[in-house]
Amino acid sequence: MKFKGYRRSDGSVGIRNHVVVLPGCICSAGAARKIAARTEGVVYLHNPNGCAQNSMDTALTLEILSGMIANGNVYGALIVGLGCETIQKDRYLEAIRRKTDKPVYYISLQEEGGIKRTVEKGVELTAAMRREADFCQREDCDVSELILGMECGGSDPSSGFSANTVLGNTSDRIVDLGGTTVLSETPEAIGAENVLRRRGLTPEIGQKLYDTVKACEQMYLDAGEDVRNTNPSPGNKAGGITTLEEKSLGCIHKSGTKPFTNVICYGEKITKKGLLFMDSTAYDVASTTAKIAGGAQVVVFTTGRGTPVGNAVAPVIKVTGNHDTFTRLNDMMDFDTSSSYTEGIPIETLGGKLLDYILAVCGGQPVKAEDEDFCDMAINQLHSYC
Repeated sequence: MKFKGYRRSDGSVGIRNHVVVLPGCICSAGAARKIAARTEGVVYLHNPNGCAQNSMDTALTLEILSGMIANGNVYGALIVGLGCETIQKDRYLEAIRRKTDKPVYYISLQEEGGIKRTVEKGVELTAAMRREADFCQREDCDVSELILGMECGGSDPSSGFSANTVLGNTSDRIVDLGGTTVLSETPEAIGAENVLRRRGLTPEIGQKLYDTVKACEQMYLDAGEDVRNTNPSPGNKAGGITTLEEKSLGCIHKSGTKPFTNVICYGEKITKKGLLFMDSTAYDVASTTAKIAGGAQVVVFTTGRGTPVGNAVAPVIKVTGNHDTFTRLNDMMDFDTSSSYTEGIPIETLGGKLLDYILAVCGGQPVKAEDEDFCDMAINQLHSYC
């Protein structure tokens, strides 16, 4: 199977052709937003970090932001700094150059001489990149070059037995076609770690996955917390989910039936094919961000109760197994799987239809989050991932 994508000089494949404006720290965000607003066809990538962080969080911020820019959906980027922040120009450019050779520029308010001059220079640079990007043409790309991130949030029981199960079938199809799918949200695998361990491609991979989940639970215990006091969330409980184990068993249905080929760190670059597990937070915006930073060109986000989450770099497809949610929140939702139990439509049939929809999105069809310009961004902090 094929989709129409953009081939980059670094070997990656994109399904969007973005020019990104990224503030180097929160202090320069206003100038970066002005540049993005004044340049047609440019997207703004929110960044609340970049300064006043401990060394571990600084390194993680740099890893995620450089990964977002290296994503195949991005043609080029402009970083707008203040000038005195922790992550300086050379650190940004060095981290990005380790991952990609695409055009990336850096300017700062202090060096350019204030807001007006910085914005003028930024508009000049981004407009030139946008003109260059417009010369890129879509071409046939094989599904084996697709990396699909799988996320869930605002779950209810229909997520586990419908939406997640349909997505699991779609994941199996992509893996069978030589592509890559990524499951994450480690806290929402607690209680299902023994099931996941049996699905490692090798005993070592299975054990690493098991150990990753157990380490996550231990982290909460070491902090004097019981993760079950906050997960399931109030919304999950209102929707009918009663325990974390119940939620976890529904959550992992997104991964289908294929063996896990690797376990990777939060935001780590995705290099292996097949089904992967990324060690990430259960906070869905930060987890979605990490998979895109790792290279996922598109994310399928299942939700029973509904959510508008989007991303500046990659389309986020909202799938629900709750027909009431699909109709009431239709300006947030893209795909309805509820016919799996209301009409008896086979999971396999819906899995095929979801794959067709994903490929249409890969070819340029916008999703609701893109139509509404929802560009959410968060990076997990103060955590010893890998």
